[in-house]
Amino acid sequence: MALQTLLRRLPEGDLWRDRTYGRLWLSILTASFGGQVMLLALPLTAAVLLKASPTQMGTLTAIELSPFLLLSLPAGVWLDRVRKLPVYVAGELLVGLAAASVTVAWLAGILSMGWLYAVGFIVGAVHAVSGSAAQIVLTQVVPRRRLVEAHAKNALATSGAEVAGPGFAGFLIKLFGAPWTMLVNAALLLGSAWILRGVHVREEVRVDAAANFWRDLVAGLRFVARTRLLVVLAALMAVWQMAHYAALVVQILVATRTLGLSEQTVGLCYMGMGVGTISGSIWGRRISHRIGPGPCLVLGYVITGCGWLLPALAPANGWGVAAFALMMAMFTMGAVFIFINFLALRQAATPEPLLGRMTSTMRWLSLVAAPAGSLLGGWLGEHVGLRAALGFAAGVSLLLAAVAWQLPIIRGLKALPRPECEPGLEEVESEWTALG
Repeated sequence: MALQTLLRRLPEGDLWRDRTYGRLWLSILTASFGGQVMLLALPLTAAVLLKASPTQMGTLTAIELSPFLLLSLPAGVWLDRVRKLPVYVAGELLVGLAAASVTVAWLAGILSMGWLYAVGFIVGAVHAVSGSAAQIVLTQVVPRRRLVEAHAKNALATSGAEVAGPGFAGFLIKLFGAPWTMLVNAALLLGSAWILRGVHVREEVRVDAAANFWRDLVAGLRFVARTRLLVVLAALMAVWQMAHYAALVVQILVATRTLGLSEQTVGLCYMGMGVGTISGSIWGRRISHRIGPGPCLVLGYVITGCGWLLPALAPANGWGVAAFALMMAMFTMGAVFIFINFLALRQAATPEPLLGRMTSTMRWLSLVAAPAGSLLGGWLGEHVGLRAALGFAAGVSLLLAAVAWQLPIIRGLKALPRPECEPGLEEVESEWTALG
């Protein structure tokens, strides 16, 4: 009853009035709480319980990213041939089971970095396939002209989890230990999958009898390669993701070893992510509307770069703790600015029949340098210093913002584009025949 009253108070036409989108949003909110638990529990299990080195932390992240490089491109072709919602649901279930396996392995006395590497690979594989399906499901629920609004609301869903989730996860980890806390993550992901069962989308999967897997894969690659905006966006995001993962692999180590924070205090600092996400969700759409999605994207690079710079320079005392918490807030705020525009731009520029292949191709290109970034961050953390990895990430992000601002296609992007014309499959077929 209270929910119905709240919905009636929303402006006419608000996305939250749509039952299908509302259910999808609730699933995203539930999964986000699970994600916040794993965000702390998995690396803390490695860093505190298994005493992982910075290089091992970098390897764990690189292994989690490797499925994107292996599976993203073929997954895109496959997704264009199947219904996406069942793939999305199955992915939530599989990640939940992988999280629960950490607790089982710990109870059995066989938990090791090798086990965490395996869990990381499974999680990465699911995100490479199911994550692409989830992005396409959103385009089946929300009209294209409202994609920025939808992505902003989705970011707002994650903000609630980021405000309460880290503190709650830190409390659970302090009380029960990180391995037991992974069960909470599993339960939340299973709940997210159950909610998705009530989402209904109309989707007709039509596969030409003469369809060829490799020819279709080439068609998706060729579409991205011929769309200048997508090429530029992919290049910018590849560099930013490299910086992001260089910082990600050391931030838990900076908190626990450089600043000497307890698991619960780390959780409290991570609550800054919620503050940043709320700020980004509230202001991101307005700023994107006012200055354009291109300049808003650049602003996100600046904010994240400045955030990483703070703990790289702050002393290891109370000011350092404050800088670490502020870094988390600035990272998520900047990331919201980046992703609500990046995702909306690439989806708006793509015809529907190519959404699966475009999504997987863009995810592959965007993350191609991320494993190298995680390994480099781990190497810098172990051989130069943990702060050096954060300083590297900050410098790359700020330099990227300066370069992006010099590109007219980004600086002058004031509105979402219309879909590019689909490349002629006849030309792809003739070239494929010539090759074969």
